[in-house]
Amino acid sequence: MIIQAAMVGWVLLLSQVEGQSGQGESPSEESMVQKLRDTPDEERSPEPVSPPAPPAASPQAPSPAPSLVAPQAPSPAASSAPAPALDVTDLTGLLAPEEPQPVLRYDLPVFCVRLPPTQQVPSGQHRMQCDPATHRCLISPAYELDSSGEETRRPLLRTSYCERSGPALEAQVQEGYRFVPAIADAPPGWYRDEQGRVMQFNFDLHRRFYLGGAWSPLWRRGVDAQTDRLRVDFGIQTEVPSGEEDQRLHRLAFLETELYPGEQNLDITLLRYDFNVERRVPLFRITTFFGKPRRFDIGLNLGFWSEVLHQEVIEREDTELSLLTWVALHGTLDLWHSEDLSSFVRLRAGPALERDRTNALNTIVPTAALEGDLTLDVDGFHHLFFGVELEKVLLAEDVPGRPMRPERLKARVGYELILLAINDQPLSLVADGRGGWRNDMADVSPKWEWSANAGLRVSLWAPARRSAPLASAR
Repeated sequence: MIIQAAMVGWVLLLSQVEGQSGQGESPSEESMVQKLRDTPDEERSPEPVSPPAPPAASPQAPSPAPSLVAPQAPSPAASSAPAPALDVTDLTGLLAPEEPQPVLRYDLPVFCVRLPPTQQVPSGQHRMQCDPATHRCLISPAYELDSSGEETRRPLLRTSYCERSGPALEAQVQEGYRFVPAIADAPPGWYRDEQGRVMQFNFDLHRRFYLGGAWSPLWRRGVDAQTDRLRVDFGIQTEVPSGEEDQRLHRLAFLETELYPGEQNLDITLLRYDFNVERRVPLFRITTFFGKPRRFDIGLNLGFWSEVLHQEVIEREDTELSLLTWVALHGTLDLWHSEDLSSFVRLRAGPALERDRTNALNTIVPTAALEGDLTLDVDGFHHLFFGVELEKVLLAEDVPGRPMRPERLKARVGYELILLAINDQPLSLVADGRGGWRNDMADVSPKWEWSANAGLRVSLWAPARRSAPLASAR
């Protein structure tokens, strides 16, 4: 009883103190006393109470003493939490420019992707080409840029096919890819500038439709020079490679024409066809045994040349001669040709069936020629051509004023240089010199005559050469 009375007194005293400082939140005296009375001694241990939140620090409060307890290691769940995602909404912060600006490869896969917009490319449309080995992605705008470097609505021309489903940008950023601004891809023989505009830098002048004009003065021995003479020329040329066992190059020319305004002089060919060949199996294999055995391969690269309906009109000293070649069939032997067979030096010989329309004669005209056509640079800007041709007229009837078997000798050398291109159609300078001697015109004394020609020629449909390089590989 004495112990219980003492405890009751102590509780009453404690409740008075807490009532003065507890601001009305402590339980009443009666309820606490009644609780103590009703609770057995073994069950009177207080229940654990969660510690209150630490009070806000005040300027006057002293800083707590440093804890001597070692910090606990983070739980596995906390350590395996994913790192915060990188910001991929701002493309500017992901770019790694390089100088000089790289170029996408036309011969490698390209993806069409939509990236975060920038001030220069608000649409976000790009062409992307990635290299997993270097973790480097080249990106170029899918539209042309203006002079200030901002996007226009003109799509890029002459690009390769692109896949629409590309790799996820977020994954590439997480893997550490660098995004490098670049120039879009262009096909072989074409170049693209920093604005995305494409232009042709390589031309095949053996595949074209051409139209030109030239000043063409003529000099004949003993006759006043014709310095007011002009020439107009046009024609269509193409060539097609073929062959599996032997490499061949087929050439076709249509309507090759030379006109001289104000004169009757004319030269027109309806169709010309020829091919040359690179034999893979040599005709002769010569082996020498002076010391170490050595083998020498000798091949004859024989080809074919033909003309159909070649009309020539020549006017000299008020005399006109009209010759129509029905067909000419010649064999050729390449003395040299380039690897792609486009350039060559060759011998040509064979007969032609000719109609002398002025004298109403049908004749056979054997011909022998040495000729060459050389492309001097990889981009096709420089061309050199030459030829020497000898003709003999056979089976002709006697015509007063000329020999029984007339002869003709022709020589020519020329050069063509591309100056510029208009809408990707090359404009070239053409200069050539010609010489000739003939005695097949009745009552016209045979004389050497020379002409010099200088003019311009525009070539339409002049694609890039088959050996044209990529601009990115130059």
